[in-house]
Amino acid sequence: MTLTSDLFPTRRALLSRSALAATSLVFPFGQASGQPARSPLNGAAVLTGSLRSSPEARLIAVYHAIAAGDRQALPLAASLVRDVPGFQLGQLVYADLLLARSGSFPGLITVTDGPPEVREQLQKLRAEANRRLSSLSEMPPPGTVPEQLLQLAPNVQHVVVVDASHSRVYVFEHQASGLQLIRSFYASVGRAGFDKQVEGDLRTPLGIYHITSRLDDQQVEELYGIGALPLNYPNEHDRRMGRTGSGIWLHGVPRVSYARSPYATEGCVALANDDMAYLMRELEPRRTPVIIAHEVKWVKPDALSAHRAEFREVLSRWTEARSHGDRAMLQALSTRDFQSDDGVRERPLKTLLGAGTPTPRNRRIDLKEVSIFRWKRGTEVTVVNFAEVVAGETRGVVKRQYWGKEQEAWKLFYEGVIG
Repeated sequence: MTLTSDLFPTRRALLSRSALAATSLVFPFGQASGQPARSPLNGAAVLTGSLRSSPEARLIAVYHAIAAGDRQALPLAASLVRDVPGFQLGQLVYADLLLARSGSFPGLITVTDGPPEVREQLQKLRAEANRRLSSLSEMPPPGTVPEQLLQLAPNVQHVVVVDASHSRVYVFEHQASGLQLIRSFYASVGRAGFDKQVEGDLRTPLGIYHITSRLDDQQVEELYGIGALPLNYPNEHDRRMGRTGSGIWLHGVPRVSYARSPYATEGCVALANDDMAYLMRELEPRRTPVIIAHEVKWVKPDALSAHRAEFREVLSRWTEARSHGDRAMLQALSTRDFQSDDGVRERPLKTLLGAGTPTPRNRRIDLKEVSIFRWKRGTEVTVVNFAEVVAGETRGVVKRQYWGKEQEAWKLFYEGVIG
């Protein structure tokens, strides 16, 4: 989770020390000059990176002005720091513009002198600037989805995708025309990177997760800003792989700051408080999936048709076996260490199969509101959410399953009720 603010030098001290160290601009000119202003995607949908009132968009506008030699860069930066005083990167750009107000903008000068903590902080700010600017050329191509998403239930309104290596959070909305990208946010991840394995390793986990609850600012410490959205890490796949840890959240930052450097948390994903406010307002706990990947691969939905068809066929066989009480088929489709959690207790497969099975006539089930997610990193896993509805009834039990591949065959290793 995020570092406390007292670990950073004050803004005044940072500027005075950097001046003594003869530092100058941290502008990544190559990226700024090479990136045209981005128009809104998906019709009326506007991404944070091109929303005029967004602090990030305003910072990028300053970079564009600098690259163009436009004297509006200074007033734009002044306006930004006045409105968002905790934005350290904005403050640094503004301070450097004041130093360069002679009218000529010097190129990037590497910091080679000065106190180590100042050099380290400037390097972090430069990394943040690069990540923010890079997002302009790394937006998902229109009409694409993350490769992990095979099928999304109609009652799921949003999908969150975290591209950990690019410090980016994407929010998709489930619309009549399909999944549409509606927001993009800069974010910080674990200090030691990602692919969490054990408690305390300061890494952000990778996998398919779901938001479990909503914590407002009265329920969290100031360290987490205006609130948090906890995730179900470790999920059942993580547990099966021996991964440990807990308390992985999407959360805000202390109010004294606007953002954190790309690698600055204890494993959580931290966003600016205004971005976090949007997520807390729009996302629905227990239903919203959060895909955290090392680097997201964007594909057209049709490219997933083969994987989707393959797994739908497996799920159909499982549903038929469950409906007809076919114990042999259920056993063939399950791992030896299968566990079932009905919300009261966990039961092994032999206990589940040994229970009395109603006749097919009153046991026929249908799966409604089905979402299917595929995860392949070392091992291949499929996560399925659905409502199990018995014939003749209108509502069912909401469940989540985890399937893994064993010798090229899909096997169910966990099924649990979603509270």
